[in-house]
Amino acid sequence: MEAKLSETELRAWQGLLHAHHDLTRKLDAELRTEHRLSFGAYDVLLRLARAPGHSLSMTELATRVMLSPSGLTRLVDQLVDRGLVQRDRVEHDARVVMARLTSEGRRVLRGAAGTHLRGIRAHFTGRLTEAQLRNVASALETITGPHEPH
Repeated sequence: MEAKLSETELRAWQGLLHAHHDLTRKLDAELRTEHRLSFGAYDVLLRLARAPGHSLSMTELATRVMLSPSGLTRLVDQLVDRGLVQRDRVEHDARVVMARLTSEGRRVLRGAAGTHLRGIRAHFTGRLTEAQLRNVASALETITGPHEPH
């Protein structure tokens, strides 16, 4: 194995890192400005909205979001303080803590979804042709496997 990346390998790797960084920074800024939500908070609310009963255990939520467990706990604390998420204990197992999207959380998420989708199109999908989008999706799915919403 070579000790260095080829020019093409380096270009692809740096392109992925920079694109991810730039896109998430822009999406985060738009959500914060228009809805007082971070990109991570939006992700948590969306995962809860898609879950059965709009509820997930904190453990399950941690596997679905791109945050550390301690980062998720702090973020859920903030969402609870804003009335967007509620924490519940499971009756049969007090060790399990559930995070549940509140009606206010659903309302805020609905408003933020338009901003988020507009941002994805403005900063990512709208800048690529249909063929380029298929190529990007195919290349990334080769690495991670097909995306399954959760």
